[in-house]
Amino acid sequence: MDSINIEALTKQLAQLDCQGMHQNDFLLTWEKNDQQIQSTFLVAEILRGLRQKNISSRIFDSGLGISLFRDQSTRTRFSFSSACNLLGLEVQDLDEGKSQIAHGETVRETANMVSFMADVIGIRDDMYIGKGNAYMREVSQAVEQGFQEGVLEQRPTLVNLQCDIDHPTQTMADALHLINHFGGVENLKGKKLAMSWAYSPSYGKPLSVPQGIIGLMTRFGMDVVLAHPEGYEVMPEVEEVARKNAAQGGGSFSKTNSMKQAFQDAHIVYPKSWASFAAMQKRTDLFGQGDQEGIKKLEKELLAQNTGHKHWHCTENLMDVTAGKNALYMHCLPADITGVSCKEGEVEASVFDRYRVPMYQQASYKPYIIAAMILLSKVRQPAELLGKLDQQGAIRARL
Repeated sequence: MDSINIEALTKQLAQLDCQGMHQNDFLLTWEKNDQQIQSTFLVAEILRGLRQKNISSRIFDSGLGISLFRDQSTRTRFSFSSACNLLGLEVQDLDEGKSQIAHGETVRETANMVSFMADVIGIRDDMYIGKGNAYMREVSQAVEQGFQEGVLEQRPTLVNLQCDIDHPTQTMADALHLINHFGGVENLKGKKLAMSWAYSPSYGKPLSVPQGIIGLMTRFGMDVVLAHPEGYEVMPEVEEVARKNAAQGGGSFSKTNSMKQAFQDAHIVYPKSWASFAAMQKRTDLFGQGDQEGIKKLEKELLAQNTGHKHWHCTENLMDVTAGKNALYMHCLPADITGVSCKEGEVEASVFDRYRVPMYQQASYKPYIIAAMILLSKVRQPAELLGKLDQQGAIRARL
């Protein structure tokens, strides 16, 4: 592992304007400007460097990080806990089934009641189109009102741990992985990234990862291709974000219904299953109607629809058509691995195994990205603070 030059990164951070992140939430990457995105990468790398040197990065000596997961999670749940702990916060899970939420407590009341000594609230709500991000914004408005009315001494900031639109902690970690893999953000310009649908024997995977990828990676001058069978479209408004970012960043955004065409001469491939936008909308409507039988019927339809596209499969033969036959394979995990986790899935076992270590490295950036989002929302002068932590060199653990 290369040693991180904390002093050099801190100097770079000091040159950036990230004041707009202070006391602000992190809900969508495209709501942040380029300097704010770059600041997040730099803070994440500095925090990683401090841990390399076994230096404490605890900026809090008390406080809570509240986590609310409305969908199953392993990596993001532990990443949020790790990030909070890295900065000195304790984590408290909000279990809606064991709270008054189940008895009709309002969002405004819940948000204030859990926030008396909270510094950050992390929410995952990704299952229903038009619901998850909207809920996060409702919580944000409630804690802002509580702060303005003097109910809360400090305003907890929100971090989107995955919603129906975007998965910013995942895609920012993915981008940091690419930055380090290719030796700098400037080296991403001109690289081709294939964000491709892939077959899965499960149903209804959220749209937020492919949408987050096309919404973020197009900022860096990359040539981003979105590939999927007909009928697996993503939100049109996110495609418009990708087109706008590509035009501003000097790259390109295109779509294809051919996985092979997307992989052709690609430098990075990201084959992953997701449900269609239309199907997710239908599921949201059924959920709103309380039609559980309708949801079960739709799930069967989605499984049958997926079965018709088993050839959308990341194989060694497909990897052979990538740039130099050596593209970087990426996945947010867990992947559906053919012959390992399922009979037929997203990726051949030999491809997955060859990229196992890089994928684990990809995942390892997420705690630092989340910690960076929290720190930038709380600290007015992050470069100055991080520089002092490095100079003071408080030992984290006696190893």
